[in-house]
Amino acid sequence: MHNKKPLIIVGIFVAILAVFIIVKTANLYPFLFHLFFDKGVALKETNNRINILLLGIGGGGHDGPNLTDTIILASLDLKNNKITLISIPRDLWMPDLEPANKKINGAYAYGEEKRKGGGLLLSKKIVEKVTGWDVDYGLRIDFSGFVKAVDIVGGVDVMVDNSFVDYQYPISGKENDSCNKTPEELQSLATLSAELLPQELPCRYKYLRFDKGLQRMGGETALEFVRSRNSEGNEGSDFARSKRQEKVIKAFKDKVLSAETLINPAKILNLYDVLKDSIDTDIKQDELDDFVRLAQEMKQVKINSVVIDTGDEQAQRPGLLINPPIASDYNLEWVLIPRLGNGNFTEIQKYIDCEVKTGNCSVSIKPQS
Repeated sequence: MHNKKPLIIVGIFVAILAVFIIVKTANLYPFLFHLFFDKGVALKETNNRINILLLGIGGGGHDGPNLTDTIILASLDLKNNKITLISIPRDLWMPDLEPANKKINGAYAYGEEKRKGGGLLLSKKIVEKVTGWDVDYGLRIDFSGFVKAVDIVGGVDVMVDNSFVDYQYPISGKENDSCNKTPEELQSLATLSAELLPQELPCRYKYLRFDKGLQRMGGETALEFVRSRNSEGNEGSDFARSKRQEKVIKAFKDKVLSAETLINPAKILNLYDVLKDSIDTDIKQDELDDFVRLAQEMKQVKINSVVIDTGDEQAQRPGLLINPPIASDYNLEWVLIPRLGNGNFTEIQKYIDCEVKTGNCSVSIKPQS
């Protein structure tokens, strides 16, 4: 469950915030002086640790535009120069959520419906309940804005570790297409499992193929690469998807902070225009440069990536979640729950606590309360 390569997943918002600061600074030199010579960091922290929730949504044009497809808690250990990345699956069932959609990916959407800014607040509280850790900051990015941003910087170079195909990638805007079926036929498919829907409603899905090796990806291709979740074999797991997300995020961060981009005022301004409308965050304006400076101080950071999932039977790796039978208790949906039982996150919290504090922890074969 671990990936200790020197990647900085928080680089996605560090790169974004750097663009914001550069554009909003009338004179670049005071900013650079402050960034490199003023070493004080005045951010929220507890015991030399900062916890940041990263969320990704589909945005306009998607069915459920505010549903969070990506949910990652980044825990920064400032004392030991370490980041623990905890990936939480979007299908995790949260019995305490009020809306009809009790999956964790509905928390942001429901919070925003209640009031502006409520999405981040509710998402942070829900993730705190799952992980047992307080969340200091939240950042939500609209994937449609990310696609445009990647295209503005000329694409990203990404190493594809394993070739894979996905016959079930959902097409944006086609989520409710009837595929020439009658209303009665569509009604009969309402309770069909997600795995069988592409066979019955093929017009809603497209075929993806990625070949092993270094690839230059435009924005849409990069998004498909990180969101693909239905390929056969290991690449169809949440664990593999999390690793692909890290690759693209690092590539984007490197491209944004490259000299090629930073010396091009047109690119910087275009990035700013796109990103300012694609981000929701509770990071205050006067904290932006502190985050960029923090990234500079943690350049040689150690990364520990953790995925909360059902495990890998083929690799004999046990997981902390199970997929219960489709039932009315879960709105007849395909969901994930803790293997200890619906709403019981104690085992998950103990495992995350171990990973955050020490790292290299293992999941026991038998559930432990």
